[in-house]
Amino acid sequence: MARLVRLLDVRSTLTRVLLLNASGVVYLLLVGRQEGHTTPGGLQWALAVGAFAAGLLWHRRPTANLTMQIVLFTVSLRVLDDPTISQVGTAWALAEFTAVRSVRRVATACGVIAVGYLVAVLPSTFDAITASAAGLGINLGLPVLIGTVVRTNRELGVQAARRVESEQRAARADERGAIARELHDVVAHHVASMVLRVGVARHVLPDVDPRAGEVFDDVHRTGTAALADLRRLVAVLRDPDGVRGDAAMTAIDPSALPATLDGAVETARRGGVIVEAEIDPAIAGLDAVRGLAVLRLTQEALTNVAKHAGESATARLRVSLAGGGDLDWEVVDDGGQNGPTHAIEGGHGLTGMRERIEVLGGVLEAGPTAGGGWRVATVLPGEIT
Repeated sequence: MARLVRLLDVRSTLTRVLLLNASGVVYLLLVGRQEGHTTPGGLQWALAVGAFAAGLLWHRRPTANLTMQIVLFTVSLRVLDDPTISQVGTAWALAEFTAVRSVRRVATACGVIAVGYLVAVLPSTFDAITASAAGLGINLGLPVLIGTVVRTNRELGVQAARRVESEQRAARADERGAIARELHDVVAHHVASMVLRVGVARHVLPDVDPRAGEVFDDVHRTGTAALADLRRLVAVLRDPDGVRGDAAMTAIDPSALPATLDGAVETARRGGVIVEAEIDPAIAGLDAVRGLAVLRLTQEALTNVAKHAGESATARLRVSLAGGGDLDWEVVDDGGQNGPTHAIEGGHGLTGMRERIEVLGGVLEAGPTAGGGWRVATVLPGEIT
């Protein structure tokens, strides 16, 4: 049954033509041995070979194949006593045509075949007309029926594939929802608890050392920001389509970008990294998508410096707009005490940065510097290609 279904697949045209041609050759070889039949002559073989060749050459072009088969069939009706090969070839070409063409074009093809058939036969008696009409009905009806079956099989396959895709999409959405709930219930609860405890500690210890107070304030700000980011990520996980058009979920206010980058720099400095920042005020005119990308790249790069190069490292951040609206971004560190290999070891930071940049049409450059540090840089084009 499975083989029959594959045979009726609209893409299996070559297989069907090969089977049909093999049947035609067998018919021609055996017809001369049947009582009352004459051995096929050269003209019959020539027309048969033409029908076979047309089917093979144009098995992917049903219109051209059907046209040639109709021509050969009309000639066969005129010059041969036994036009079976061309008749079957035309019927099969009509079936293939029906499988891929519209109903209107199929009806037109049937009309052309009917006219050619009746004109070629030229019946002169009522009985002959009746016999010709009956034969014509079979020659046209059966191929159209087969072609319709092939078309229906193809459409059912497409519908099944779409149904599977829809079910998979629903399953992924359910999984995202489950992850979002777990993320919110586990992580957000603990982060909120830490932020609350830090706030309480700040109030119950009014005489704490100012340096410790700065640490408390920094932890409180960082935790609050983490909760806000977590809520946005949870919203994306639960309903990615629903937040796709929400700029608050996917971007930042461009005019606030310089100040936001300054905040990322200050966070890195509080972590012990010496950061020299050159931030072009003109980046306040960036679009929201590139603005968010610059912020995330800067946060990731400075975090990597603090994590791998250590507190003794010095990093230089440069963000500027070039001609044509292209954005130049670069973070270079001196390697601290660990040398340039620190950014290669493990993690997915560079991979995530590279994917984010490629989406915006840029290319990430990352590698060791001559001075023993590490450099990451890119140019984000003004127009995404």
